[in-house]
Amino acid sequence: MSFTGPSVGSGTVRRAFQFGQTYVVRPKGKHQTTIVWLHGLGDNGNSWSSLLETLPLPNIKWICPTAPQQPITLFGGFPSTAWFDVNELSENANDDIEGLDAAAAYVASLLANEPQNIKLGVGGFSMGAAVALYSAICFAQGKYENGSPYPANLSAVVGLSGWLPCAKNLSSKLEGVNEAAGRAASLPILLCHGKGDDVVAHNFGEKSANKLSSSGFQDTTFKSYSGYVLFLAVNKAFRH
Repeated sequence: MSFTGPSVGSGTVRRAFQFGQTYVVRPKGKHQTTIVWLHGLGDNGNSWSSLLETLPLPNIKWICPTAPQQPITLFGGFPSTAWFDVNELSENANDDIEGLDAAAAYVASLLANEPQNIKLGVGGFSMGAAVALYSAICFAQGKYENGSPYPANLSAVVGLSGWLPCAKNLSSKLEGVNEAAGRAASLPILLCHGKGDDVVAHNFGEKSANKLSSSGFQDTTFKSYSGYVLFLAVNKAFRH
């Protein structure tokens, strides 16, 4: 699916993002929650849908999209499935705002047709977790970075082994925005990170959680782990 992200006004040249196949895991019980789950760098939606289908979470519908193929600076320009471009996995990385906006807008579009009484969530692994957290920022602000309105009403966000994009100026983003403080404070966010993660450092994930908390996302929980925790993570996030 070709997608150019949220509108930024006439005359502005935007990248076109060709998203891959989306995989859906239907709920086996009563449909109560829909979660868009985002894979990591170089992966696809199918690998996660196969795993999610095995979890004892019968009331959740999972939507597992596949990121576009695009050149990645970290790989010397070599293309990979990725939600946005990244030059390094560190706190000093440059934020690809256009890519992040397009990914968050695509996630919101996947949630747009869900029933009104269904809780909506975004979660992901590694780079997918970064997009989930960026979606939380857009939800709190009520808009994307380019100013277009953010439409989804999120109930929870889950991130595994990820990081927070745009962390340096997060507090200033929310200042002076009507209702931003209330939306940020009421949104449950659960971050889980492996202590031995040699791709996205554990302390990077922990600092991301601390930044969220200090910026007004008061219902942020950070959990360290050494094994498989997705089942517990989702239960925690959606038990509110």
